Amino acid sequence: MPPAGRDPGLPRAPGPAAAAGPAAEARPGVLALVPFYCGERSALLEPLAGELRATFGLEVERQAPNFDPETAFDGSRGQYNSRLLLALLLRHHPGTAKVLGVTDADLFIPVLTFVFGEAQLDGRAALVSSHRLAPERYGLPADRALLQARLVKEAIHELGHACGLVHCSDGRCVMASSPEVVGIDLKTAAFCYRCTAALDRRERA
Repeated sequence: MPPAGRDPGLPRAPGPAAAAGPAAEARPGVLALVPFYCGERSALLEPLAGELRATFGLEVERQAPNFDPETAFDGSRGQYNSRLLLALLLRHHPGTAKVLGVTDADLFIPVLTFVFGEAQLDGRAALVSSHRLAPERYGLPADRALLQARLVKEAIHELGHACGLVHCSDGRCVMASSPEVVGIDLKTAAFCYRCTAALDRRERA
């Protein structure tokens, strides 16, 4: 989905001047994996961490949520506001270079019925949900391997936004826009050569 970094209602990643005390000091090279409301799908987390470690070259550190996700629940929709959850991740997990929330809760933004995930463009926080990635949501048999693959792709996609990448026109690239699961299945979990080059340039800058 479109990254959220340009939304004035979402805090930007805090700079050095905004850090307060040891807990708020950034730790370069660390990705905080923050699972909440995962239930039986917690088994997906360890393989996901391995894929993220291999893709981004970051140390993946699993952390308990330091916030109450219920503050982002919208009772009229029966869903969780992903913008509010991103703000909570930023506010309450300040001590890492990047933070990825992983949940099985159903996510939305006000202008869309649902989202698979969201990220702060060129920022620090990203969020992904397995809720609408499960094949059984679409009347198909449960498929753990397919669900895992979809979650990995969506997590890499959202973290790509957090690293400054926008949607890619290459349908096989992990940064291709995929508002439906069929699009997720058609693309790979890898960055195309243009997105890879863009990431390399940013790392050297």
